[in-house]
Amino acid sequence: MTTKQYMIIQGVTKSGKQFRPSDWVDRMCSTYATFGEDKKLRYSPYLKPKVINGVRCLEVDLQLKTVNPEGFEQLLQFAEENQLNIVDTEGNAMAAA
Repeated sequence: MTTKQYMIIQGVTKSGKQFRPSDWVDRMCSTYATFGEDKKLRYSPYLKPKVINGVRCLEVDLQLKTVNPEGFEQLLQFAEENQLNIVDTEGNAMAAA
């Protein structure tokens, strides 16, 4: 059985400041969303908004790297450009995947 692997992009900069705008996670999720047959917006199954220890975060299923390499790279660039922390599900710092 394969266990899914995730990375978490935290809404906190490497200097410890809260990232603004506060709705950045929603914006990222809506960028990768599509409309279903019922004409309702559906988030990508590879991105999930989370709040961890009071911090807005984006959980990224690492399968996105295979399914949408360009999108995955854009997320990494966004995190790097904004100096956001990237951690695994245990909270350990990760290098850009």
